[in-house]
Amino acid sequence: MPNVSEPNIRLCQGCGLAVSQQAIQNNQNAYCPRCDTQLYRGHRHSCSGDLALACVSILLFIPVILYPFLSIRLFGEYISATLLDGVVLLFKEGFAFVGLLVLFCGFFVPLLHTCCVVTANMALKTRNQTLMRYSMNGIYHLKHWMMIDVYIVSIAICCFKLTDYSDLIFGLALPVLGILQLVCLALVIRVSPRKYWQKMDTALHISRPTYTMNSVTPLLDCPQCHLVQTHTTHCLRCQQKMKLTATGSLQATWAYLLVASIALIPANLIPISILFTNGSRIEDTIYTGVISLVNNDMLAIAVIIFVASIVVPVAKILGIFYLLLCIHFKRTVFHKQRMMLFYIVKWIGKWSMVDLFVMSIMLTLVDRGQVLNFTPGYGAVAFAIVVIFTMLSTDALDPRLIWKNHSYTHLNSTLTGNTSA
Repeated sequence: MPNVSEPNIRLCQGCGLAVSQQAIQNNQNAYCPRCDTQLYRGHRHSCSGDLALACVSILLFIPVILYPFLSIRLFGEYISATLLDGVVLLFKEGFAFVGLLVLFCGFFVPLLHTCCVVTANMALKTRNQTLMRYSMNGIYHLKHWMMIDVYIVSIAICCFKLTDYSDLIFGLALPVLGILQLVCLALVIRVSPRKYWQKMDTALHISRPTYTMNSVTPLLDCPQCHLVQTHTTHCLRCQQKMKLTATGSLQATWAYLLVASIALIPANLIPISILFTNGSRIEDTIYTGVISLVNNDMLAIAVIIFVASIVVPVAKILGIFYLLLCIHFKRTVFHKQRMMLFYIVKWIGKWSMVDLFVMSIMLTLVDRGQVLNFTPGYGAVAFAIVVIFTMLSTDALDPRLIWKNHSYTHLNSTLTGNTSA
């Protein structure tokens, strides 16, 4: 029976530095000595615990779908909103693209991510590598698109907007949605594709090749399962496509960024929402919508919308553009600062979805054909394109290119273990 072993070195996913693998205690995390990217989490989460959380999450989706999270009383009539009502109305209004994006990020992604955790545990039980491959692929790609927290913030914004027009009644699905967000967040933190693949290798008694710091052959690591291996187009273990070459990564990032930059112009000039009230038609772009909120003494909501819908998209585009220029001109200083900028840009990307989530909720709650009538504008389509392509641009950019011209000579480095709080 062959011994199952993991490579005794690890390539940092952030900067590409090869580091020696050390024994990490349960209360420690391991970080790259060059860029401080976390390489290992010390906590040994069990797969059975992941499965339990996934099952709880699936059960929580049932009341979220069936019961309203918010209702309003408008002229004596009660209007309720569920998670899927706004998506249906967006389709009926002819905004299928926006509806699909809201449905995908607000409902399908967290549900599919949870189901992938369940199927991954099934794959371990049955030793099915194909099922494990699809499950881990889903977990790896979906976790960045989970936006339940953004949806909850959008509900809060709608509540402030509608306070002056009607009475608000909070439904059963609202606290359940909050609990669901916590469970999904726990799953994202706990589930590690690398650990699942290690368990699969152990179950199948598969031995992986080991390498040393003095290996002459150029090494690559899989972005999903982190297996260190020689040059190949697909990972030998999980069949995940290896990262693009430097040229391919830069070309893809520039292409996505160009589309987002072009779409940003109509997204800010074309009305994103249209409100009929008291016989008048009010068309609002993102900017005029913020001004309207300020005039109605909703300063906090105006700040949130301004930051999420104006500052964040522009900051993402400028941030990625700056990183690309630094890579192109081979800057040799401030690598850590640019790495931090990259992670910030990647994290804030999803918060631009606030405006689109607010639109879907408002479309549900504001009764059509009454004194109030709300409908989306075509600026919403352009804004959705901005959100998607800025997120794709950060996914396409390989952060290791930021460190390509870094003069770091201590290649025989070891993992640094820090006690986790």
